Amino acid sequence: MSGRAPWGAAVNPEKPSDFRSTFRRLAERLLRDRLLCYSVVAFGVVGTAMSVVGPRILGYATDIVFTGYLSEQFPASLSKAEVIARLEQRGQDRVADLVRSTDLHPGTGIDFTALGWVLAGALVLYVAAGLLMWTQGRLATVVVQRMVAGMRDDIETKVNRLPLAYIDSHERGELMSRTTNDIDNIAQSLQQTISQLLTSVLMVVGTLAMMLWISPLLAVVALLTIPLAIYLTRQITKRSQPQFVEQWRATGSVNGHIEEVFTGHEIVKVFGRQEEARQEFDRRNDTLFDAAFRAQFISGIIQPVMMFVSNVNYVIVAVVGALRVASGNLSVGDVQAFIQYSRQFTQPLTQIASMITLLQSGLASAERVFNLLDETEESPDRADAPFPDPVRGRVVFEDVTFSYSDQPLIENLNLVAEPGETIAIVGPTGAGKTTLTNLVLRFYELQGGRITLDGVDVADMHRTELRENFGVVLQDTWLFKGTIRDNIAYGAHRSSDEAVQEAADAAHVDHFVRTLPDGYDTVIDDEGSGVSAGQRQLLTIARAFLANPAILVLDEATSSVDTRTEALVQQAMEQLRSGRTSFVIAHRLSTIRDADHIVVMEHGRIVEQGDHDSLIASGGAYERLYAAQFAGATI
Repeated sequence: MSGRAPWGAAVNPEKPSDFRSTFRRLAERLLRDRLLCYSVVAFGVVGTAMSVVGPRILGYATDIVFTGYLSEQFPASLSKAEVIARLEQRGQDRVADLVRSTDLHPGTGIDFTALGWVLAGALVLYVAAGLLMWTQGRLATVVVQRMVAGMRDDIETKVNRLPLAYIDSHERGELMSRTTNDIDNIAQSLQQTISQLLTSVLMVVGTLAMMLWISPLLAVVALLTIPLAIYLTRQITKRSQPQFVEQWRATGSVNGHIEEVFTGHEIVKVFGRQEEARQEFDRRNDTLFDAAFRAQFISGIIQPVMMFVSNVNYVIVAVVGALRVASGNLSVGDVQAFIQYSRQFTQPLTQIASMITLLQSGLASAERVFNLLDETEESPDRADAPFPDPVRGRVVFEDVTFSYSDQPLIENLNLVAEPGETIAIVGPTGAGKTTLTNLVLRFYELQGGRITLDGVDVADMHRTELRENFGVVLQDTWLFKGTIRDNIAYGAHRSSDEAVQEAADAAHVDHFVRTLPDGYDTVIDDEGSGVSAGQRQLLTIARAFLANPAILVLDEATSSVDTRTEALVQQAMEQLRSGRTSFVIAHRLSTIRDADHIVVMEHGRIVEQGDHDSLIASGGAYERLYAAQFAGATI
């Protein structure tokens, strides 16, 4: 759990929010599928245009009904001009103006044939618009899902390129939250907004054009409330953006704590820390609750504000439109269509405002993902990187200096491991033993000096080629969900069943595996459920046997096996180490007595080195460690 924030400690703050830059980067990723994006826009434009024309056609239908009704009220012997003249003579000027604005044919009634054709045309138009919008939504889904899949691929690639120092200094649960929760939130936000947002913007533009065509005056009246709506939306958005960033940061913090407690649930229970773990969870959960509440509450104000502005707009347009009809400047159908356009104009604005909430949440998650993708990677390997062929296994440390922070850990260390030698590294906890092997494998880069393999600086080699020649067995066993056969063969692809079984037999795990119901096809999970700690360690040792590496790194490889099994494993290790350079990190000094060279480290420095007998005879640090260990065992 090194590098993780302890319970109650503050989590690293996020970088300052830059939603504009994040939105631009998301747009660039979406535009990688240019043809599909252009298709989404094209279908949206045509479908929206059809939807926009619909109310105008329905306005014609209203005019047909209204004109037909008025025509029935007057005898067929009169012309339209005569009807208007009689109305004016009676002092009914308002009615006369209304008749003047219609296509009156006295005595004819409603033209149901024309009405039927108009309504049929409107129906066809709306059906076609619906099909186009459905196609647009489907294409938008493809675009978004492809982009999200690409982001997942980028994160997977990025994690493999990140230095181990970054992984060690961040909570695993928080990193997992970025790769799962944040990615899913981006997908959900874009899925719900991208198509609708495009449609809403096009609807606003198309509706505005139709409103200007019907009545420029009413269009100006309808636009009077828009600046107010934009101002209020911007003010609310400014206050909600930081809350969404905090919400998803807090989500990652909660996930990190849950992952930590679940992974170490046995330790939590053994030491009776359930209550402390619960309190820490409550603290982080309360932080998440507060951030989520503020984000959703503040952004949620947008929609009711827009509804209020929309209703005010509707009332103003209805009143002014009625006055225009009464004066004869507009027909009833024109006003009916305009009122529908007015509602159709403010509705997408309300939708855009409500989508801002989702978009802000998605951008907050995208910013966290991009921050991860922007992290400094391991230095790239040279294209012409040299590599010894074949690998003999001579490893030399020359004036090596390294530190995890400002405090030096290893300074000016020199060590030579000849081909085929077993180098045992011992010393107290924190002396730098494991760090030494991590430096050979280039998990960390040196701050000074160099390490060579057969005369070639490991810093110049391809990391993959370098690590392919190492077999590593760690104190902390790692198994993945799969069969025992697959776990053993993890380090050697396309291994035969016979080779897997030979490796298992050499690690003294074959007998145990054959007692299982499914043998080598037994499925275990990443926790190794159903397999003891010692058996998990033996499986990782079998994995190293099968890999048949040129160089071995054994970091407390027998720490979880019993004494009898340890003796068997030691015999197998001697056979495995034959002809190979081996680095053995050990606290149990009985396991390294036969090492060719024993290195004693304290505070990042080599204080003694030699074989077991010479170090015991010298009476130095090694002799004190050995005496303390075995004296403690006899008490």
